[in-house]
Amino acid sequence: MKKIKYYYNTNTLRYEKLETPLRVKILRIFGFLAASLVTAAIISFVAFQFIGSPRERLLAQQNKAMKDDFKDFQKDLQSIEQQMKELETRDNEIYRTIFEANPIPDSARAKAIEEKQEIEKINNIEDNQLVSSIATTLSNIKNRIAAQKKSYIEVTDLVKDKEKLLAHTPAIQPVNNKDLKRVASGFGYRIDPVYKTTKFHAGLDFSAPQGTPIYATADGTVTTAGNTGNGYGNHVVINHGYGYETLYGHMVRVKVRNGESVKRGEVIGWVGSTGKSTGPHCHYEVHKNGQKINPIYFFFNDLSPEQYDLLLKKAAASNQSLD
Repeated sequence: MKKIKYYYNTNTLRYEKLETPLRVKILRIFGFLAASLVTAAIISFVAFQFIGSPRERLLAQQNKAMKDDFKDFQKDLQSIEQQMKELETRDNEIYRTIFEANPIPDSARAKAIEEKQEIEKINNIEDNQLVSSIATTLSNIKNRIAAQKKSYIEVTDLVKDKEKLLAHTPAIQPVNNKDLKRVASGFGYRIDPVYKTTKFHAGLDFSAPQGTPIYATADGTVTTAGNTGNGYGNHVVINHGYGYETLYGHMVRVKVRNGESVKRGEVIGWVGSTGKSTGPHCHYEVHKNGQKINPIYFFFNDLSPEQYDLLLKKAAASNQSLD
């Protein structure tokens, strides 16, 4: 039930019923609504400014988690960058140096910027650039890994080619010479046994009984097998590739034929004294790119350092050649 209010009218000296004008009621209602709106606005401002809405709190938590993940991801990227740098350094300064290959430039590895600049860029990026920067960094690392993988494939091929080169490089003596007594004449100017004049002797003479086996000193292909009338008598010439060629002269009999592939240590003939020769021996020459070089430098596979030093002294002695 609505309460009725009265007031004391001093003019009439009696209590009269209190009636509020409509205008006053409207103003009171408007004032109440205005105060409510202002109060609600103040409360909302304070709440959102210092407390935050549930959605904002959720977004803040997600943002913090994302930043923590990004810091961890950044550390992983730095570690990967360091590992890539070490791999590239070893590739350029060790592996390719061993095989005398040119180093790969950084541009070939898709290294757009130096590692330090890249890390600084990541540190200073805005949140909305995070995904793009990470994608760019990962793409860069993937390109470098792909280039490094290709480089290691090339290094593997270099290893195989180096093994092939070593197999095709003259490395043993053409006859069994364990006691080192069979070197009769060395490389250089020697007295010709027929004309008794000083002539250039382009190989080593290994004296040995007729029929002593002669061995190929490296892998290769026979290009000459027989007597061609050039003074070497029955002789064999082997092309080893890589610019190497060896000649074995004055054989009593040749075992191999033209075009045949031979391996190091394989018997290719037997010692004799055919052609321009004064006694059974094997005349041995090594050619590199068409130039005749001293074979004494190609016996590293079957001699100790002491034996090699003794062989050098014997080969250097001035004496008469056998052919």
